[in-house]
Formats: sequence, structure tokens, C-alpha cells
Amino acid sequence: MQIDYPIKRRKSRAVKIGDVIIGGGFPIAVQSMTTTDTRDVPATVAQINQLFEAGCDIVRISVLNHEAGDCLAAIRAQVAKPLVADIHFQYKLALKAIEAGFDKIRINPGNIGAEWKVREVTKAAKDKGVPIRIGVNSGSLPKDLLEQYGHDDPHAFVEAALREAAILEDMNFTDIVLSVKSTNTTVAFWAYHMLAERCDYPLHIGITEAGILETGTIKSSVGIGAILLTGIGDTIRVSLTADPIHEPRVAHQILQACSLKTDGVEVISCPTCGRCQIDMIPLAESISAKTRHIKTPLKVAVMGCAVNGPGEAAAADVGIAGGDGKGILIKKGQIIKRMDEADLERSLLDEIEAMTGERIER
Repeated sequence: MQIDYPIKRRKSRAVKIGDVIIGGGFPIAVQSMTTTDTRDVPATVAQINQLFEAGCDIVRISVLNHEAGDCLAAIRAQVAKPLVADIHFQYKLALKAIEAGFDKIRINPGNIGAEWKVREVTKAAKDKGVPIRIGVNSGSLPKDLLEQYGHDDPHAFVEAALREAAILEDMNFTDIVLSVKSTNTTVAFWAYHMLAERCDYPLHIGITEAGILETGTIKSSVGIGAILLTGIGDTIRVSLTADPIHEPRVAHQILQACSLKTDGVEVISCPTCGRCQIDMIPLAESISAKTRHIKTPLKVAVMGCAVNGPGEAAAADVGIAGGDGKGILIKKGQIIKRMDEADLERSLLDEIEAMTGERIER
């Protein structure tokens, strides 16, 4: 595979999910999924709102049975932002989600059943302008493709996705989003690249079953980041065995690290070494947490070394450096204030507030 620098984003068709457009060169959308029992409407709505507040553009919920399907209209009535219904096997649940006003459904046409059932779902989706995501993952590969390729061959994922898409295409439905998520980052990387070469549908990127918070964050960052850095991807979901509130936060950090996210605060901080003479770790963590909500693009440096700190902080919009009880506030490469170490955090947060106009809770 030849990659030219600078990388250009893959051209994909645009698909509208509520008021969010994925593909077509639009910003990469962040998704997550609820973990509540969908039949518990108050708890599900509360978690949906928490996920949007944490940075989701789109939230997906599971529809496991008809009791859950009967709750979709009540959930939709309380949430105005883009919602996706995740459905397997039961075509009537897809129809309920479409009728309830959900903005997208995730199905695999091949496991919905008879052709007439797929046609009924497709017709309802087309009539309501509801896109369909075909989600292929390690646990949903067709038996014949597993026998031909095995679990860890990207060709199996790609063939499965295109086979499912062809079912909808044969019904003149092309408002499609595709995903080929493997738990193996190498398989996922190549599956998405192979798929990107064979269609122009927008691609939903993720590493399935990535793991617990720490290891899952690392695995997702490697896999999703590698795919994004080669120009592929229109929406992402980080899959963690953890409170889902962490998923959009990690997703935004991945986008920021790939220079695909321009809004919000990016905190750069030194890794500490024997020269560090201030309590750097809690200082950097506190500033990161307190500025997480800010939307204004801003690079903030938190440095604890009198040797390299001032020079490294100069690359940021604003920053601090300190050591041996003293500190400095740096803005656009210029020292604008000297202070005691105890005043570093307060001075930096005051300056961030002044630069962004956004209030910071102390």
C-alpha cells in the first residue's frame, strides 16, 4: 500500500443521521452506546444525556426484545439529538425503531430473515429517510466465509460487509454506513483499507471488544488512530468494558492526537524526570479535568522543569513551568507573570478563562 504525504481523507458519500452528517468530508462524528436496560426509560434517557454531554455526536441503544422496542417512542420523545437503534434478527424491532423516529438503525440484513422481511425494513427506512449501518464484527462473520478465510483474515470481514450491502443495493437502498470491526487491530486496519478501496460508503471505525479502561484505551488508540491517520474513517466508537462515559472522552483524545479535532483544550505536559521539582502529576491531571468542557481551541502546556519547561511551553498558546517553589506563566512564548509554585494552577486557569471566555469551576 502506497501512502502519499500529506494524507488526504478518503472521499465518501454523505449520510445524514438526524442533524449530524457523516462522510462527505464532514467532521468525524463520535459515538457511544448505552449500557442501561432500554426498558428502563428514565435511566436510559439519563445515560444518553450524559453521553452527549461528554462529547458524543450520536448515541446508540440496544433493542433486545419487543418490550424494549415498545419503549423507543418514549425515549425518542425525551431526546432531540441523533439516536441509533441496534437490532439483531427481529425485523419488527427495526420497524418499531423507524416508526419511533430513530435517526439510524444498525442491522445485518442477512440475519433479519426472509427477503420479504428485509424488503419491509428497507422500504420503511427509505420512506422515513433513515440510514442503515451494516455492522460486521468478529462474532458475526458468515459460516461460509469463516470456513474459507478463518476468523483473522480481513478478506472475510470485507466480503461479509459487501455481501450485506448488496442485499440493500438490490432493493435500491444506498443510504448505508459500513463497519468491519475486529478485536485484532491489524485485521481491522487492513479490513477497513480493503473496504475503503471497494466502495464509497461512509465507514464507522472501531476496535470491537477492546477491553477494560486502560488496555482498551490503548488498543483502541492504536487501531482507530492508525486507520484515521491514513485518511479513512467518518465516525468512530471506542468500545470499552467500563462506564461508557469514558468512550467519547477517549474518542476525542484520539481525534485530537490525529490532528482531526480542532476544538477544545489540548493539554501537553512533561513526563517528569529527576529534574522535576514540583508535584507535576496531580497538577496536570487537575488542569486537564477542569478544562475538559471548554470548546475553544487552545493548546495548554503544563511543565515542571526549569531546564526545558519554558521552551516547551512556548509552543503552546498558554502554559506554566515551575520548579523549586517558583513558577512562570507563559503566553504565546512570552513570560507574562512570575509567581510562587502554589499559585501556578490558579494563574493558568484564570488566563484560560480570560482567553476563552468560558468559565472554569475551581
